[in-house]
This record gives sequence, C-alpha cells and structure tokens, in this order.
Amino acid sequence: MKQIVVAILFIIFTGSHSVAQVTDSSIFQFPIQMDEVVVKAAHDGWDVGEFIRRVKSDTTFYKAFRSLHLVSYTSNNDIKVLDDDGKIDDSLFSITQQTRSGNCRSMKVLSEKTSPHFYKRNGDYRYYTAELYAYLFFTKEPVCNEDDIVAGNLYAKGEGVMEKHKCELKQLIFNPGSKIEGVPFIGNKAALFEPDVAKMYDFKLLSVGFDDEDCYLFQAFPKKEYAHDVVYNELSTWFRKSDYAIVARNYSLSYHTLFFDFDVTMKVRLRNVNGKLLPSVIHYNGNWHAITKGRERVRFNTTITY
Repeated sequence: MKQIVVAILFIIFTGSHSVAQVTDSSIFQFPIQMDEVVVKAAHDGWDVGEFIRRVKSDTTFYKAFRSLHLVSYTSNNDIKVLDDDGKIDDSLFSITQQTRSGNCRSMKVLSEKTSPHFYKRNGDYRYYTAELYAYLFFTKEPVCNEDDIVAGNLYAKGEGVMEKHKCELKQLIFNPGSKIEGVPFIGNKAALFEPDVAKMYDFKLLSVGFDDEDCYLFQAFPKKEYAHDVVYNELSTWFRKSDYAIVARNYSLSYHTLFFDFDVTMKVRLRNVNGKLLPSVIHYNGNWHAITKGRERVRFNTTITY
C-alpha cells in the first residue's frame, strides 16, 4: 500500500470575464471557454493550438524545482497535524538554510520547534506526509553533481521500489493530467487530456494579471454530473505570456475507494531569482487514509527566500 500513500500525498502538485466558447478539433477535442482578450488575440494570429500543446507538455514547473537544488536559500517550514476535530495535534516549525558551494549543496537547521510526539522515539518521522516533505525539501548530508536539466529526467526510473515511487510522484506533481502507470484505481482518471476523461471537464483560457505579470490562466473544472467520477476538482495554471513559463498553479483533488481516500488542495507560487524561475510559496492541505495506515490530516506552509 505504500505506493498508494506516496502517490496520494502529492497528487496533490480572476475576476469576472465574459467568455466565448471555441472549439478547434485540430488541437483539442473538447470546447475551451475563452475570454474576449484571448479570442481577439487568436483572431489577430496568436496560435492557440501551440499554447495548448505547451500546456500538455510543459517542463518549466519541474525545472523550477530542480533549480532549487542549485541555489542558496532560507526556508520557513510550518507543518501541522490535525485531529478529528480539526485541532492541532502535532506540529513542527523550523527555519532551514541551504548553502550552495562549488558543485555541492548542504543544509543546516537554524531553528526548530516541535510538539512532543512529532517524531518517533528513534528520531524518525511519525507521519508519512512529514517524511515525504523531508524527502522533497531537506537533506542531512551534502549533495553534489546535480543539475536542472529536465529532458529525460521526469520519467526516468531508477532501480528499486522507492525509485519507482519517486518517478510516479514526480509525474503527479509536475505533469498533472498525465496517465500515471502503477497507481491503482486512479492512474487513468488522472489523464486529464485523454478523451474519455476530458469529456467530464469544462476548460477555460483567460487573460489575467498575476503578481504584475501578464498571464494566460488555463483551468479545468469537472462538469457537475461527473463531480464524483473524477480526480481533479480544480486544476488552474498561470502561464507568463512572455515565455509561457508557469508562475503559479492550484490543485484540488479528491477520490474515494474501499482501500484509500484523499481530499487535497495545494497552491504553488514561483518567482524569478537572478534569471531562474524558483518556488517561493507552497501551501498544502491534505486529508488522506489508506486501509493499512491511520488517517492523516496535515497542513503545511513553506516560504522560501533567496
């Protein structure tokens, strides 16, 4: 069941507009609602088809997280574990500092405050969410010879079960909408752009501002009649118009089976730092349960400064 748990944890990864509904079967089999700015841009020669293809194959989001290993930064890490009534049961707040020197990075804990039972007696994490958070953002030993090359890395699988889980996890975080092989029950349902799944969604493409950037906002929401048959309750991505790089993404996902259930929302914000697009804020609110594990209700907020 561990692969289900790992997948669950991070599968979860505008004002008022008048909209016109546009269908072009050469780029997408289903209608996309567009606001008047986008429609005018398309009429003036902007290639909507090329944009949709880039939405489906984007790697800038993944590259931003790989680039996090190549820079120095300070991170505020706030993790809260909630009880059945939504009250804080366990918690961790820490400030960590990553330093990049030469071709290696190292990390030190500047401060840390935890509740008495956040860690097990042997020092291991008591919660899978915290363990996965540490895998993503912490390192105890120096790490060397990393890069932010994305070609071929997202789907590359190393040897062993854990490496397989890491590959599945990266797809869920960095390429939402792709089919995830090996994740029981939800692999096909995550394939947002496949015809049998896409027909259950409404899609929107809007022209908006975000943090002083001119952006295209691409959104997917389930149609009312399919609300209980899909994985994504919302997938919203802000693409910078100048280069189509992702500057923000919101996820909301839920699914229920006899073996596991989850209800997760996640918001990620990126920013430019010395010419690199890097994560700056991550909000996560998750409630999940697997048949062999206890239920975890965890919120975390991460703020990264460079």
